Amino acid sequence: MKSTVTQTFRQGWPAHWHMLTLAAPMILANITTPLLGLVDTAVMGHMDSPAMLAGASIGALILTQIYWVCGFLRMSATGLSAQARGHDKPQESAAKVFYQSSAMALLLGAAVFTLQQPILTAGLFLADPNTQVSQFISAYFSVRVWSAPAAMLNLALIGWLVGQQRPRAVMIIQIVGNLVNAGLDFFFVLGLDMSVGGVALATVIAEYSMAIMALVVALRLCDGLRPQREWFNAAARRILLKLNGDMLIRNLALQLCLAFLTLQGARYGETAAAVNAILMQFFVLIALGLDGIAYAVEALVGEAAGQKQRKEVIRQTLRGLLWSSLFAIAYALSFWWFGRDIIGLLTNLPALFDAAVPYLPLMIWLPLLGHWCFLFDGVFVGLTRSSAMRDTMIFSAAAVYFPLWWALKDVGNEALWYALLGFLLARGMSLGGMLWWLNYRRVIAS
Repeated sequence: MKSTVTQTFRQGWPAHWHMLTLAAPMILANITTPLLGLVDTAVMGHMDSPAMLAGASIGALILTQIYWVCGFLRMSATGLSAQARGHDKPQESAAKVFYQSSAMALLLGAAVFTLQQPILTAGLFLADPNTQVSQFISAYFSVRVWSAPAAMLNLALIGWLVGQQRPRAVMIIQIVGNLVNAGLDFFFVLGLDMSVGGVALATVIAEYSMAIMALVVALRLCDGLRPQREWFNAAARRILLKLNGDMLIRNLALQLCLAFLTLQGARYGETAAAVNAILMQFFVLIALGLDGIAYAVEALVGEAAGQKQRKEVIRQTLRGLLWSSLFAIAYALSFWWFGRDIIGLLTNLPALFDAAVPYLPLMIWLPLLGHWCFLFDGVFVGLTRSSAMRDTMIFSAAAVYFPLWWALKDVGNEALWYALLGFLLARGMSLGGMLWWLNYRRVIAS
């Protein structure tokens, strides 16, 4: 391993530069998403009633939670697409992944659309809104759900393009889609007075616009290759179902932990719930940079795995670890110097500000302890080792997150954040240990 580390850094700047050129567009694309959320909120905030804003927000949340859980479509498409670049016939292998991932995405999108009424009913039951808000939730949801096939397809196509090392195309697609969404928000709501239905329709059009752009790019890269029947036979379906099923369980375990933080925080009172909402923005800021590095690692590790180059997998992992660590240190220093200012931007309520400031030391530790799991998630996505991702996530939740919260629950809301820090570190360390074991057995790229 020592010689591999030395060789990694002797190869010099070009290899690191290539990783950064893959990461930078993804970071820029990530930045546009929270900015779009601000536009949506601002437009809805100018509606006639707060119930409209609440209804549109909850309606969006119902669908976005489903899409987030289905993020396994992006991860599996990225890993398989990246590995295809290392195969003997890269274009044919990539086309196979493209058609397989797209077909699964469209099936899931059609399932969400078909089951829209049970989904809406469940969402209303969990949210328990008043009658007026319920009407606006239904109005928003009934329009937005038409974008389900496009939203699922976007997950698969974005993942596929990342694996094909086309981050600039992904960046352009996402930025254009977000600008279309923002522009139509203003046009439909403020211009045509379409209320929550206008906000939903803007998102529907943006989702299909992004899907069309991504399809054009993907089909061009496939160079006219058409799907073959054997790509969808029983053996191929079993492999895809196993890979995506493992990642679905992994996503559900992660979502359980995050949902527990939100719900348990609410039980500590409205101040604790508001503080947690502010602190989660620190987590969002961290994800903007660390996800970009992880996407680059997914593509590069996957390509090396496709070529059966075990040592190159380790080299790319070490490069990613270097940049992930540097980003984490930069975040920690930024939160140390500007943490109070960030909180001040997020709230102008003195009581809430005073309640959030004591958590700043935990926010400083957040990137330092959490960047490992972002990085190693990217490595294992590239390796398509979905069972390892599933098992380490379940272990980190069951053996670290919930026991740590239980042991510290007497300290109140802070226990949730101690548990989250332990959970993130456990994920990173367990995945890192699994990677070491795979490398020790020399099956890391098999």
